[in-house]
Amino acid sequence: MDTLDAMRVFARVVERRSFTLAAEDTGLPRSTVTDAVKQLEARLGVRLLQRTTRHVSPTLDGEAYHQRCLMILADVEDAESGFAGAKPKGLLRVDVHGTLARHFVLPNLPAFLATYPDIEVYMSEGDRLVDLVREGIDCVLRVGKLQDSEMIARRVAMLEEVTLASPAYLAAHGMPEHPDALAEGHRMVGFRSSATGGLLPLEFAVDGGMRAVTLPATVSVNGAESYFSAAKLGLGLIQIPRYHAEYALETGELVEILQDYPPASTPVSVLYPRSRQLSPRVRVFIDWVGQIFAAAGT
Repeated sequence: MDTLDAMRVFARVVERRSFTLAAEDTGLPRSTVTDAVKQLEARLGVRLLQRTTRHVSPTLDGEAYHQRCLMILADVEDAESGFAGAKPKGLLRVDVHGTLARHFVLPNLPAFLATYPDIEVYMSEGDRLVDLVREGIDCVLRVGKLQDSEMIARRVAMLEEVTLASPAYLAAHGMPEHPDALAEGHRMVGFRSSATGGLLPLEFAVDGGMRAVTLPATVSVNGAESYFSAAKLGLGLIQIPRYHAEYALETGELVEILQDYPPASTPVSVLYPRSRQLSPRVRVFIDWVGQIFAAAGT
């Protein structure tokens, strides 16, 4: 194995904290991964990794060498992609919010792969802030306000939000004309924050500002599809992006309420590690995500 390939293997071992996971990611036998790291250590004359039966972590020399490897490998990819006709290639690991994936990303993915046929995409779904470096993820697509993190965020869209209820719910509780009327026996479907575990309040634009309203919640969930389904079953009010509700509004399963007091629009962002230089395949994916949201008018 040449030095560049050994650097790639070593970088993956550091990121995954595991020889076995690095071997799975690179498609190499575990013994080959182990030998590659040993060869680097012999060449450099230093110990790069601390190994135990359950854990692998870089030494101080290993941390410094890992950062240099990332810069060198990124420069090599940039150099190779700079030649006429050269296109990004390799495995791209992304983690996306499920409803965004199904509505925006997946329908447009064939065109992306046709443009970049040498990129292989692995897409996982979630809404938590994953440890990108430790879990081997290149970037994530997230909805909502971002907490402080060690990642760089690029906003790609603002999603219009709506307040919804089912016809059965409105028949039982009445049609509110103002957010103040929600105190008169109304309920919400609770959505629990993946960051805090607390229920997120409903929000309404009132008198030039945003008012947060927390209603009783007989049912609370932590998944977007369950939240949506609970509203259709008449279990309470919800607030979701309009794109997610379009079909339910057309069929009458849900009704938009309090249109004069809309929730704040919700940002959509792509996040990637601050410590890792963007590879060409990640860069073109992030640019493409921005383009598909722009084309959708978000």
